[in-house]
Amino acid sequence: MNLTLIKQNYKSWNKASGIISKNIINNMVMKTFILSIFIFVLLAFTSEVQAEEMISVRLRNYIGDTSKIPFYIKGNYSTLDPALVLNEGDEYTISFKDGKMFLICGKSKMEIGSPFILYPDTYDEEHLIYIDGRPYMGAVEFDIEGKHIRPANQILLEDYLKGVVPFEVFPEWNIEALKAQTLAARTYTITHKNPQLDDTIQYQVYGGYNEFSNTKRAVIDTKGEIITFQNKPISAFYSASNGGITESNKNVWGGNPSPYFPIKPDPFDPIQPWDFTLQKTQIDLDEIQSKDWNELKEKDGKISDSIKKWLNRNGYEGDIKILGIPFMAIDKVKNESQRSMIGSIQIEFMRRLIDGTILFERVSLDHVELKKIRPMIGGGHFRSYLISSFEINPTSYKVSGKGHGHGVGMSQWGANEMAEEGKHYKEIIGHYYPGTQVKVTQTFQE
Repeated sequence: MNLTLIKQNYKSWNKASGIISKNIINNMVMKTFILSIFIFVLLAFTSEVQAEEMISVRLRNYIGDTSKIPFYIKGNYSTLDPALVLNEGDEYTISFKDGKMFLICGKSKMEIGSPFILYPDTYDEEHLIYIDGRPYMGAVEFDIEGKHIRPANQILLEDYLKGVVPFEVFPEWNIEALKAQTLAARTYTITHKNPQLDDTIQYQVYGGYNEFSNTKRAVIDTKGEIITFQNKPISAFYSASNGGITESNKNVWGGNPSPYFPIKPDPFDPIQPWDFTLQKTQIDLDEIQSKDWNELKEKDGKISDSIKKWLNRNGYEGDIKILGIPFMAIDKVKNESQRSMIGSIQIEFMRRLIDGTILFERVSLDHVELKKIRPMIGGGHFRSYLISSFEINPTSYKVSGKGHGHGVGMSQWGANEMAEEGKHYKEIIGHYYPGTQVKVTQTFQE
């Protein structure tokens, strides 16, 4: 069905809200304020709202950076344009070109203002927005971000957590571990919601609406519970595995050490050993001379892809081929948690510019903090700073270590081990955040 423009009155809207009129809507100028007002009105007549917070999440993880975003709706949704009606089941695309945003359905195309906001007539699980096939509850604001379109999902805190917990840990895990993860995620959200969260590992992985019953139960059974220290919510950091010893927040982010982030052995963490090998030569010289550009493939494809992305982010634009890593080293000096701190790396690469010019270049990081090198290799390979060994072989480097992540706060795998041994979720919290107390947010706010 094509996009339909019809005249509508506001009887149904005014009946539902009793406070919003067309004139007020037309006079609103702050886009986030507009969305907040709409969501508040939609929820004000339900028993779910009370003091629960709204969370805004920029969606990056699953859609990436794109100028076209497909979506469709389940249930009735409205926009800020009273003449624009979207139909359930129709497939739409929002596109961005030449500084303008367009809404496309079939062969119909119309220019729309930025931001473009969709909000449900009723906030419930029967009203969902499917963005690139993934469902989201609540409202969504599509806005321009540089050369791309960036959706932001507006959703209640507890529903946001239902979309976080099963994507941060395995939803089949022990319920006590899921509850501990829920408390950590809820507390982290409260202390990191400004500036706006996104759905990547830079904050917390958020996968939208889902049907995982165990994680929903964990959120519902612990509703409003957060982790506090001296009557204030903590920055409840966590990682997959600490490798058998927790880390201080000071060693990772600087500042003053927090008493609830001590360095101590963790008998519950399953260690999670890892290693990766990196070839010194990625593309042989004879290949450069005998093959076309698109035929050149690096020996370590996934790590090379990570290095290319790092180079692009750091000012080296264009198509890149990694030639080799002539030098790499990890210093023997370690901190008190036995994590390595300093390393060096050199990258030799070719870069093809938009006009076809090919440059041969080298980037060197000499005796820098490892946290500047690890993102280059990629956290999926270089999993932690708890390094067991570093080997330089004639044609390659091999790095071995333990754990996965920064090691501060709760070990997710360790939490599940504790739960499997019969520990209650509050015992898990007490082990990984010593000296803290669990409180309910409503009581805490009062």
